[in-house]
Amino acid sequence: MTDAQETAADSSLRTTGGAPPDDVEPAPIPLLEPREGVPPVITDDDSLAEVIAAFAAGSGPVAVDAERASGYRYGQRAYLVQLRREGAGTALIDPVACPDLSGLGEALSGVEWVLHAATQDLPCLREIGMLPTSLFDTELAGRLAGFPRVGLGAMVEGVLGFVLEKGHSAVDWSTRPLPEPWLRYAALDVELLVDLRDALEKELDRQGKLEWARQEFDAIASAPPPEPRKDPWRRTSGMHKVRRRRQLAVVRELWQTRDRIAQRRDVSPGKVLSDAAIVEAALSLPANAQALAALNGFGHRMGRRQLEQWQAAVDRAKGLTEAQLPAPGQPVTGPPPPRAWADKDPAAAARLSAARAGVSALAERINMPQENLITPDTVRRVCWEPPASVDAESVGLALAGLGARPWQVELVTPVLVSALTA
Repeated sequence: MTDAQETAADSSLRTTGGAPPDDVEPAPIPLLEPREGVPPVITDDDSLAEVIAAFAAGSGPVAVDAERASGYRYGQRAYLVQLRREGAGTALIDPVACPDLSGLGEALSGVEWVLHAATQDLPCLREIGMLPTSLFDTELAGRLAGFPRVGLGAMVEGVLGFVLEKGHSAVDWSTRPLPEPWLRYAALDVELLVDLRDALEKELDRQGKLEWARQEFDAIASAPPPEPRKDPWRRTSGMHKVRRRRQLAVVRELWQTRDRIAQRRDVSPGKVLSDAAIVEAALSLPANAQALAALNGFGHRMGRRQLEQWQAAVDRAKGLTEAQLPAPGQPVTGPPPPRAWADKDPAAAARLSAARAGVSALAERINMPQENLITPDTVRRVCWEPPASVDAESVGLALAGLGARPWQVELVTPVLVSALTA
């Protein structure tokens, strides 16, 4: 980090807020510029080999970011990977032209990766052979440190005193060739990521939270890939309006048909058919394609062949037997919704109320969002089925069994013991 960046970071981390005096003109915040310009995109094996060698020979942590084409393409694959490391500079890699980056991943094994909101990028990086053995998540670090705004732009500006260019975060990164302004934006995303990491590490250490953060980062790095979601069609927006099982079957058939088409065409499912249109058809149960065409989302722009395709899905759902219809809701594996606790188990509802109040007070005291202190689901599960004998040891074991990290167990156990024995 340069002296100017050190000064900006230190002053920002000491800032308590408030406007400058009337007679003091606030200094303009400089727009961040790439230190070495925008590098060419790596699209062939020879250039990739050079990058791998350069980054293997670099020093210190490596900043890593990935751009996806959410809302444009099917799935969450990476369409650009950006890296920066001391001694190697910045690299922009096209994972469409170079789909196997396992060699790069191996070269960086044992190196700390710095990512912002790591859980968003790790799945697409895993697909192309890149997975960190250790990491530092600057977004999560900001949450643990109590920053009110933890987006990358806000963090770079507030901590390091530079403004990141905006405007290209939601573009179609599957576009080829990628425009130079987009590449500039992508390069800047890793320009100061290691500098931000260093400043946040100092702040976490100052607050006595650095070990907490390390435990969180280790948990992210060692987490297995998530299990495929069961019945993903149930997450269709507007599902709360759909009550009857026959209507649920229509949602399922339309969702699955849309998913097959989107996957085949490699486009976002929402570009094939909107969630609102699926729910509209489920509620209306149209008798034929003409009736379907009258519904919102199936209007005049849709051809007869498309309408017949969607109507066929509706008809398949209408032709199912009662035994083949989906259940009204997914099987509940945990506690019931908290709103039902007062009727089902008033004592559990009282425990949950006390626990929530205690956790909220603790989170405020240590200046951290409640969900980062302990997940709401963990609190609910312990309150719904507390240990047979409530004490610090049993509650701590229950928290650890639900995935709480040691620092969370240490802080939250006394709160829950108090709530469970009140």
